Amino acid sequence: MNEIKMLHSEVVYQNKWMTVREDQIERPSGAKGIYGVVEKPDFVVILPVDGDDVHLVEQYRYAVGERLLEFPQGAWENHPDADPVLLAAGELKEETGLVAGNMVYVGFQYLAYGYSNQGYHIYLATDLTQAERNLDPEEEGLIANKMPIAEFEQRIISGEIKDASTVNAYGLAKLKGLI
Repeated sequence: MNEIKMLHSEVVYQNKWMTVREDQIERPSGAKGIYGVVEKPDFVVILPVDGDDVHLVEQYRYAVGERLLEFPQGAWENHPDADPVLLAAGELKEETGLVAGNMVYVGFQYLAYGYSNQGYHIYLATDLTQAERNLDPEEEGLIANKMPIAEFEQRIISGEIKDASTVNAYGLAKLKGLI
């Protein structure tokens, strides 16, 4: 049961990647207010592990003005209901050229449920072979990197790796004993 009642909803911005709505709401006490909600399709985060190494991508993230390291991740905006394991395999190959012989489902998390409905499925990819990659135009400048797990963990600790989805996905896989 919803604790907050939506009285009215209006789309205030939309493009092929997201919809932003403003909802007029009423709380159980009768107090009224608004919520801004960002609607985005769920995405996948892939942890490509090859022995004692992980594969990462580095790309410029416009919103924060930095080139950053992260696990391969993405969504298919034109096919938001795609099977997550197919999406994970597709994004892994697209961004790194890697093909996984084994994909293990790690779990599902919400990205930022205080303002968005977007979540992500996490997969551990192993038994990796190299193929050709096929970047989307939005991924111009993306670089694939292989790094020892020990160095990756140190870069998380030092604050160099700042992507919350990457850190969370790795932590969940490690807590579950998959890494």
